[in-house]
Amino acid sequence: MNILVICADTFRADYLGCYGNSWIKTPHIDKLAGEGIRFNEFYGEALPTIPARRVLYTGRKAFPFSYHQQKGDMVQLPGWHPLYDEDITLAEHLSDLGYTTGLVSDLYHMMKPGKNFHRGFHSWEWIRGQEADPFIPTSKPNQNVSKYIGSKVDINPGKHRLMSQYLNNRSWWKDESDHFAGQVMQSAANWITRYGSKKPWMLWIESFDPHEPWDAPKEFLELYSSTDYQGTEPIWPSGLVDNYTKDEFNRIKAHYAGECSHVDRWVGHVVKTLQSQNLLNDTIVAFMSDHGCIMGEQGQIHKGQDRLRIQATRCPLIIRMPEAQYAGTVVDGFVQHQDIMPTLLGLIEQHVPKRCNGQNFWPLVTKKEPIDLHDIIVSGFGWYASVRTAGWNYQAPWTEADNQRPPELYNRKKDPDELINAIEDYPSIAKDLQAHLDKVMRTTHLTEGQLGQISETDTPAAVPGVKW
Repeated sequence: MNILVICADTFRADYLGCYGNSWIKTPHIDKLAGEGIRFNEFYGEALPTIPARRVLYTGRKAFPFSYHQQKGDMVQLPGWHPLYDEDITLAEHLSDLGYTTGLVSDLYHMMKPGKNFHRGFHSWEWIRGQEADPFIPTSKPNQNVSKYIGSKVDINPGKHRLMSQYLNNRSWWKDESDHFAGQVMQSAANWITRYGSKKPWMLWIESFDPHEPWDAPKEFLELYSSTDYQGTEPIWPSGLVDNYTKDEFNRIKAHYAGECSHVDRWVGHVVKTLQSQNLLNDTIVAFMSDHGCIMGEQGQIHKGQDRLRIQATRCPLIIRMPEAQYAGTVVDGFVQHQDIMPTLLGLIEQHVPKRCNGQNFWPLVTKKEPIDLHDIIVSGFGWYASVRTAGWNYQAPWTEADNQRPPELYNRKKDPDELINAIEDYPSIAKDLQAHLDKVMRTTHLTEGQLGQISETDTPAAVPGVKW
């Protein structure tokens, strides 16, 4: 069997029709879910973009995080570093098993100097220009970007530079197929057409959309916003709803929804390519994301390390099997990113590398055997962690950092959208979940590994309240 994985960055699960959304149009992914298995409780283990890929590509947990300063990288977060030399990626493992492996990605953070996430792929293609990728030289460093920021937002020099770079990167676009999702998925379709007969194969597609800048093609934006809108286009918004007028915020939501629909349109194109090449029923197709984002809940916009609520941590996961086996199945048990690699290897009846510590979750689908997978899960992002059970979500700092927010607790039964901090009402629950986090920090060691010439020993993890 072949394997096709599509990972769409920042795609909220509840912005898909198959996950209950009634106003966003995602017919192609919904069709994939109807022919496959949909997982209701799929969460990131390590967030955001780069830590999530470390987990997805290796089947190995990344939290508690190690922290390496990355010279020249504007992102400085725990876990935001390359794969270790000792890591065995899914691509490397499948290559050793005789698979042809390919990567198509516009996720420029993966391709920055020093990053190595293309490791193990026989071929890889980088679609240039996303976000602040230094792709096209900025010919207008002093251009007015206020239209794209918002009428109430101050423009700092850093944001001005990033926005100028992005506007230059997209300056050559002519139609919606030039937008990043179109470029990525068309390149992936070309790969399938070119190499699909070289069985078996694995193609991993990384679509940075619908990650910000939220810059939907006109035809998709107009599905969700008035055609006579005359305001600003805040495509790269800051973190608070109060920074925008009501019309501007509605426009932000329309851009994000439009990007979701645009990604959906091109996911459909890839699946149709599989059909046209008579490969669909020889291929496991998986659609997922690394994390979601906050879209107005609690007055906030974007993901964030102190915003580990369901909108940001829950991800869509849909798996279509050959011949649409198990079509329409819905799984409610917890699954995390580290479980993807061992499950895919299990489906093709191959062994799992010892370094991989995720679990094969397929018994949740077949129900042929009992499985003790996850009753409680931990997700880390920066200096914060979420401890999640069927009934609760507890968020707290996992180590000391500046300007920390106090712990928060959400009652998932009474407040499924996790909007009301109930920590004062349930102090004993918060204490128990904090104890679980403390146990994880005491008993879990930082991943042993080497980054080029930088070696790291198997150092005990930092404990909350103790500075590194």
